[in-house]
Amino acid sequence: MAVLVVGGAGYIGSHAAQALKRRGYEAIIYDNLSTGHAPLAEDFELIVGDISDSAKLAPVLRRVDAVMHFAAHAYVGESVLDPRKYFRNNVLGGLSLLHAVLDSPVRKFIFSSTCAVYGMPAKVPITEETPRLPVNPYGVTKLAFEHALEAYERAYGLRFVSFRYFNAAGADENGQTGEIHVPETHLIPSAFEAIHGERPALEIYGDDYPTPDGTCLRDYIHVSDLAEAHVLGLEYLEWGSSAALNLGTGRGHSVREVISTIERVTGRQVPKRMAARRAGDPAELVADPARAEKLLNWKAKRSLEQIVATAWTWAQSRRRTAPSSR
Repeated sequence: MAVLVVGGAGYIGSHAAQALKRRGYEAIIYDNLSTGHAPLAEDFELIVGDISDSAKLAPVLRRVDAVMHFAAHAYVGESVLDPRKYFRNNVLGGLSLLHAVLDSPVRKFIFSSTCAVYGMPAKVPITEETPRLPVNPYGVTKLAFEHALEAYERAYGLRFVSFRYFNAAGADENGQTGEIHVPETHLIPSAFEAIHGERPALEIYGDDYPTPDGTCLRDYIHVSDLAEAHVLGLEYLEWGSSAALNLGTGRGHSVREVISTIERVTGRQVPKRMAARRAGDPAELVADPARAEKLLNWKAKRSLEQIVATAWTWAQSRRRTAPSSR
């Protein structure tokens, strides 16, 4: 089976492409490289193109059996400041891709969604029945695409899995791909930047939340566990009906707990300072992954320590090969 990995030169998409390759699938990467990185796709056929370019998509869609869609802008804060950018790409561009798929023989679609569709949930762990009430434009755009998939399944027979990620982190254990964001906003690589003096200090946004140590709790899932779920989701669509599934571990870790783990794994102190809460940050976001475990026979296997260790190995390897890797 051949799979078009749209956004496959990005963080999660590149890991999904590697997971597909390991399972014997042919992965073709389609990416405009606006935030993706060609070196992350070097083991694959790479087609450089935009998701709105139906003419470029049409011939490659005739060569594949399924599509995985990762090509979205994904900075919550940026989405608040520049919602036009997010609606243009995540909704208008996403629908253009979806329409190109409908005009092809492909009827299996895997969508990279987010727990941001839930907004500020009233209780945790979060199940798929939790009301979808996003509180930022990023979450709104992802929810809009979920609604499109639901409508298109009913009307056109498109079968899909929407994966609602919690906090993706870590790097491929084989060192083939990892996290590259410019600017970097994720907690673990941001802490590494503070360790290396590439930022003055890691900012901790709020220490007065109703949590055991006052800092936010998040469900950190290794990116390789996420990638493996995508392959299983594709296989599930061979016989199962469309589904929306949470991908997480079911366990929350506080910001302070993550920093302590980083310091233990790396043997380095993380320079840090307290900052005010960020607007819209829930105190706790933890998945109930039971549905994905049941339908896909999948379970997150890697620990927080493994997440940090693989991310640190990747960060150190990138520093050794800089500046060519940047």
